[in-house]
Amino acid sequence: MTDEETGNKKKSWLRFLFVPLSRREGVGVSLVVLSFLIILNLLIGSVSIPAIEVWNALTGGEVAKESWRYIVMESRVPQTITATLCGASLAVSGLLLQTTFRNPLAGPSILGITNGASVGVAIVMLITGGIISLGSGDNSQSSILNIQFIGSIAVVIGAFIGSLLIIFLLLAVSSVIKNSIMLLIVGIMVSYLASSIVMLLNIFANADNIHTYVMWGMGSFSDVTLRQLPFFSVVSIIGLVLAILLIKPLNALLLGEGYATNLGIKTQRVRRWLLITTGILTATATAYCGPVAFIGLAVPHIARLIVRTSDHSVLLPATMLCGASIALLCNIICQLPENMIIPLNAVTPIFGAPVIIYIIFRKR
Repeated sequence: MTDEETGNKKKSWLRFLFVPLSRREGVGVSLVVLSFLIILNLLIGSVSIPAIEVWNALTGGEVAKESWRYIVMESRVPQTITATLCGASLAVSGLLLQTTFRNPLAGPSILGITNGASVGVAIVMLITGGIISLGSGDNSQSSILNIQFIGSIAVVIGAFIGSLLIIFLLLAVSSVIKNSIMLLIVGIMVSYLASSIVMLLNIFANADNIHTYVMWGMGSFSDVTLRQLPFFSVVSIIGLVLAILLIKPLNALLLGEGYATNLGIKTQRVRRWLLITTGILTATATAYCGPVAFIGLAVPHIARLIVRTSDHSVLLPATMLCGASIALLCNIICQLPENMIIPLNAVTPIFGAPVIIYIIFRKR
């Protein structure tokens, strides 16, 4: 075989490896990867548990150690569901914001929405005594659980109000400032302003409340208990369903507000619903898991690279699946060291930062 034939053969293999997946194939591969990562999250953790014992714990069978059943059902199952929904929620929030503001660098953390939710959480956690973390005292166990549940709802409401205030502020600014870069700078300034408010709140809080907030700020999928999980899941799913219902208006907005108006779409109402949906998704994820960075900003671009389309009927489901997969992968990495847990926000930049750098160079 000549050198030229060998070179052509290598090129054909390279073309085969880098052929873009079709839309259905991209979504299908994402679904397979998500299923695989869900299984890994149930099997892998800081405590080594045999796979057969994990299966027995999930199906209600006999387990060699009762502590293994507790770890699987009380820790790994809630973490897996939380990571799946949180990742999907933040990724969809990023996609909605990038479409609404027509800016590829828009995201819950960059535009200050996550920081607005953090301010709401800080007000509830620091001023009211960190109610979401209560778990000791002389009260009965049921009373403590009720206080925790009510506290978690209060934190979600605080996060929702904080995020909506920032969203409506950005919406008002976007009606005056049309330049996407200038709007991005405004969002960054709002983030700094929200961070300074949190610092001021820390000055007037006691040491225990500050510690609670700092630990929450590192990000984690392990703070949602089985009792809190139904509320977290229902609110997250409502937000995702609202996003799915907005697929048609999203596609119309891609062509411009004038074109969307000619199609009979009420753009102001659509924008309002887009921002409310973003507020629900971001507030819920931030309240329970902390201000998770980069997932909302980077994952929509990863989904676009996979499905290679701007059609939201394909892109939005792919973004959900990719966001859930990235969150599950980050959770596995956080749980790998024995007898310790890596903060979530120490892991997410590993996946998010290279993607954003690539997008910046690609868009120049």
